[in-house]
Amino acid sequence: MQPITKLVAVQARIMDFISDNKKEITIYDIARELNISPATVSRGLNDHPAVKSNTKKKIVQLAKDLGYQSNTFASNLRKKRTNTIGLILPTINSNFHSSVIAGVEKVANDAGYTLLISQSLEAAGKEAANAKTMFNSRVDGLLVSLAYETNNIEHFQPFINKGIPLIFYDRVFEHKNCTSIVIDNFKAGYEVTQHLISQGAKKLVHITGNLNRNVYADRLKGFKLALMENEIPFSKDNVLAININKEEDLQEAITTILGMPERPDGIFVANDTSAVILIKALKKEKIKVPGDIMVVGFNNDPISKVIEPNLTTVNYPGYEMGEVAARNLINHLNGVMDIISTNTIILRSDLIIRESSLRNL
Repeated sequence: MQPITKLVAVQARIMDFISDNKKEITIYDIARELNISPATVSRGLNDHPAVKSNTKKKIVQLAKDLGYQSNTFASNLRKKRTNTIGLILPTINSNFHSSVIAGVEKVANDAGYTLLISQSLEAAGKEAANAKTMFNSRVDGLLVSLAYETNNIEHFQPFINKGIPLIFYDRVFEHKNCTSIVIDNFKAGYEVTQHLISQGAKKLVHITGNLNRNVYADRLKGFKLALMENEIPFSKDNVLAININKEEDLQEAITTILGMPERPDGIFVANDTSAVILIKALKKEKIKVPGDIMVVGFNNDPISKVIEPNLTTVNYPGYEMGEVAARNLINHLNGVMDIISTNTIILRSDLIIRESSLRNL
């Protein structure tokens, strides 16, 4: 067959392949067209030095013409790795969790890992379904911040049983085979309360979330200790534990505060968004912030610098938490370290004082 005739024939076969949209192109198709072994095709596609440069160019070009897609998933399964990390978080549409995702993704991408993300929407059932999907997707490791409703981690037991590394961050569950990454929420709660007291607060209220979650329970402990050290009586009536993510629950808490016989002069709120809603409600009632009531939030979200007065808050290092979580997980997977030997990693947080809590300038 003459060279031109042969080229036309090859091009015709390529067009046949392309027109058949249902056909999955394999290295065997490329090998058959070039009359070489599948092993040579595989080496050529992976830029192996044993394959001649001219042959390698033909392999790569034909693969491109045929629309060949490397089956990375199958390849990784043979290596018992998928190079995929799972991330389950309560909700994506929060500044904190968005920052965590960015931190995880940066480290994962640099290390050649793909990130698979799902959100529980604060529901235990959805979290369990997400965990099952992650397990069936054969993720190499899993990062989790627990849902508001989660009471146990039975749905993560398959990971533990199979030795798939599991790291909890922010909202954690203590387990001997899992690592937790947190800030010192007890210290943060204590510092917030001490600050309000230093500004003259004597009747304090704490609006918090589900006290089964470590973040809220630990901040409450810090709140209590600060009151005790300053000889300010603690009352359960001054702790409003609500679903912090439901605005109707927050509005009910605000109504409770406004109806108190003796209104508080300092309020510590579990997140910035709720604190901002509270400030707006107080201002609507002609209550001055911080003159009548001082307000402190938590997380250092961008909204804290938009509200007037600017909101005192606690800087929660979401991006750093994501980086640390991903780096520890990947180092474990690569045999650099054993995460089980480190049960808890505590990151630094900082109280950021702004006008919403400043009386003594």
